[in-house]
Amino acid sequence: MSLAVVLTRAQHGVNAPQVTVEVHLSSGLPSLNIVGLPETAVKESKERVRSALLNSHFEFPARRVTINLAPADLPKEGGRYDLAIALGILVASDQLPAQCIADAEFYGELALSGEIRPIRGIIPAAITCLEAGRSLYGSQKNEQELALIEGLNCFAVDNLLNLCALLKQQIQWPKPKAERYASEVSHLDLSEVKGQHQAKRALLVAAAGRHNLLYFGPPGTGKTLLAKRLPGIMPSLTSSEALKVAAVYSVAGMNHHLWQQPPLRSPHNSSSMAAMVGGGSNPKPGEISLAHLGVLFLDEFPEFPRQVLEVLREPLESGQINIARANHRVTYPANFQLIAAMNPCPCGYLHSERCRCTPDQVRKYRQKISGPILDRIDLQIAVSTLKPSELHQQDSGMGSKEARACVVKARARQIDRQGKPNAELSNKELERICILSREQMTRLENAIQKMQLSARAYHRTLKVARTIADLADSDNIENQHIMEALSYRQLERQKSS
Repeated sequence: MSLAVVLTRAQHGVNAPQVTVEVHLSSGLPSLNIVGLPETAVKESKERVRSALLNSHFEFPARRVTINLAPADLPKEGGRYDLAIALGILVASDQLPAQCIADAEFYGELALSGEIRPIRGIIPAAITCLEAGRSLYGSQKNEQELALIEGLNCFAVDNLLNLCALLKQQIQWPKPKAERYASEVSHLDLSEVKGQHQAKRALLVAAAGRHNLLYFGPPGTGKTLLAKRLPGIMPSLTSSEALKVAAVYSVAGMNHHLWQQPPLRSPHNSSSMAAMVGGGSNPKPGEISLAHLGVLFLDEFPEFPRQVLEVLREPLESGQINIARANHRVTYPANFQLIAAMNPCPCGYLHSERCRCTPDQVRKYRQKISGPILDRIDLQIAVSTLKPSELHQQDSGMGSKEARACVVKARARQIDRQGKPNAELSNKELERICILSREQMTRLENAIQKMQLSARAYHRTLKVARTIADLADSDNIENQHIMEALSYRQLERQKSS
C-alpha cells in the first residue's frame, strides 16, 4: 500500500479541528515533503520522524514521500503531528497494517530515540475525539490529563515501538488510571481576619452570586487577606465545569492540580496586556482565561496599566475574549469573577494625619480606574483601619466552613430557579425574577438618581439584592435587601458626593 491516512487534530484556542494526515509513497529520488500550511516546527518533523523510525528498528522508505496535512487552509503548528506522520509512513510502506489505525486518533511529538513526548491541548482534542466515537493514542506523560475524560477509550504509551506492538495486539498496555486531582484542599480561614464585619459580609455576598468586588482602604487593613479567602467559601465546580477549566490549562501547557476547585489567579501589576488577555503569534490563554470559572484577583488595582484594565471590559460582559491575528482569530473562555484591592490615595492614608496627598493627586490616582470599569464592579467596600481593641478579639465571627455552607445553599437556590448565578442574569431574566413593588421601585430609582448611577449599575444593584435575599432564604426581595445592596457601592457614592 503506497497511500495511508491517519487522523489527528490541531489546536485552535480551546477547539480541536480535525486534521487528516495523508502519506503517499511514489517512485523518484528519496525525499520527504510536507504540505498543508505547516509552520517551522511542523516542517522540522521530517528529521524527528526519520530518526525516531530508524532508532525504533523500522525502515525508512528510500522513496519520494509526500505528506499532506488537510485541510490545507488551517495553520499547523508544533510537534503534535509527529506521531501521526510516523504511523502514516509505516502503513504506507506496509510495515504496519492499515486496519491498526482505523477509527483512532494519534497525538504526540517524537524524540529522536522514538520516545513519545506530551503535547499541549490534549484535553480539548480528547473531548472531541470522544464525541466522534474514536479511540485515542498519546504520550504516557499526558496520562493524567487523559484520565479526566470519562468514557474515552485511550492509551498513553511511552515510545513508538511499544505503540506499534500495541496496535498489532502483540502486547497489552494499561489504560490511564481514572484518578482525579485532589478535590479537598485546605484554604485560608475567614475567621483569621480580625474585625471588618461589613467587608466579610460583602465577601459572602460576592461568593454567593459570583459578583465582582472591590476593596479600598489604607494599607494593612486586611484587603488582600479577605480576597485570598474567597476560594475557601466558594462552591466546588461541577465535573463539567472542572473539565472546562482543565482544558484551558491544558492548552496553556499547565496543570490545574485542584480538581473541582475554582482557580485563583493573582497577576502582578506589571503584567502586560498579552499576559493578561493572551497573545503571541499562536495566541495562548492569558490570566483572565486561566481564571475561567474562578477568581481573578488584582491587588493594587490602579497600578495596573490603564490599557490592561480597559481590555477587561469585554470579558466582564461576555465571559470570553477574542484574540485576532493576521491569519486567524482565536476565542478563549474568560468567565471570571473579578476581585480587586486598592488604596484610597497614592500614599494610602487618606483623611489621616499621615496623608500628604493633594486633592489633585487623589483625583488623578482614582481616575486611573475608568467609570466603565468601576460600573462593572457590583460591590465597592471601604475597609477601615482596625482599632487596637479589635486586634485582640477572640471571636472573629463566621469561619470559612460556616460561610461556605451559606454560600452553597444560596447558590443552590439560584441554580434551581434560573440555572445560573445571579451575576450572570440577563436584563430580561432579571425583570422576570426580580419583581419589585411600586414603593421599592420608587425607592431604588431615587437612590440611583441621587448616587448618579448608570442603567448597568442599576441592574447590577438589583442582582446583588437578589443574592442577599437568597442568603436570607427569602423568595422575594425586601426593602432591607435593596438598602444593603445600595450600601455596597461606596466608592461611587464618594465620587457623587
